[in-house]
Amino acid sequence: MKVAMFHRLARGIGRQGALREDGSSLVEMALSCLILIPVLFGIIQMSFALYCYHFAADAAREATRFAIVRGANCPVYLSNNSYCSPTDAGQFGATANDIAQYVKSLGYPYSASATTNVQWCTTDGNTPATWTSCSTTQNNSIGNQVQVTVTYNYPLVIPFLKANTFNLNMGSVSSMTIVQ
Repeated sequence: MKVAMFHRLARGIGRQGALREDGSSLVEMALSCLILIPVLFGIIQMSFALYCYHFAADAAREATRFAIVRGANCPVYLSNNSYCSPTDAGQFGATANDIAQYVKSLGYPYSASATTNVQWCTTDGNTPATWTSCSTTQNNSIGNQVQVTVTYNYPLVIPFLKANTFNLNMGSVSSMTIVQ
């Protein structure tokens, strides 16, 4: 008698549901998704942020290159002053405004809202610039250095919170020596 009762309990016949696990996988899946889905969205958002950081770094490098090939001697090599300074043809070489407009025209994500900071540093050719004594005053002679900083706010969207609640400050710095 005891053996027959044990077999019925083992099959779940004796007590209703005492040894059955019919709904447990549904509950486990619901609890797992509460953690898994926000983590998955977080990974996707951080991937987008790194993707946009790549463009900020490339925009800084491209803007620095734009500045070094449009130095003070640019009108000497080219008779077209509008190429050397697209926003102010009276200038000799690219200005900070030219560089900022160039960054906005690149068409990268968030480049239209990017903030561009340009510094020129006079060097003697033997020692590299430290950028602490440099200024935003334009000095784009050959051999001097230019440093371009591009920054913008990346809107971080977090699931289950208000959209665009948090902003990540993306930015990159590039510096090169003026060649012409």
